Amino acid sequence: MPSLEEAVTSALRKVIDPEIGENIVDLGLVYRVSADEQGIEIDLTMTSPACPMGEMILDDIERNLDGVVPDGVAVRLHLVWEPPWHPGMILPEAKARLGWT
Repeated sequence: MPSLEEAVTSALRKVIDPEIGENIVDLGLVYRVSADEQGIEIDLTMTSPACPMGEMILDDIERNLDGVVPDGVAVRLHLVWEPPWHPGMILPEAKARLGWT
């Protein structure tokens, strides 16, 4: 059985950045997923501070975590800007899917 962190990360892989068409984990937008008795903490960023799809992505995250996170477990999303995201953070598999080989 996967750990809660693994289940959360798997759910986050279902969240697609609509401008790029790739999931936020493989894009390198998720910096940290941590789960303990205090709850779940997720540090993530956007491709830019002016990302017009930011609210939509955050809503998709909440929707995808619903049903994965047990009742009563708090989820805290932290939108961070350091370090700034750059295309070098994209996983090689995602680069290949995007044709960036």
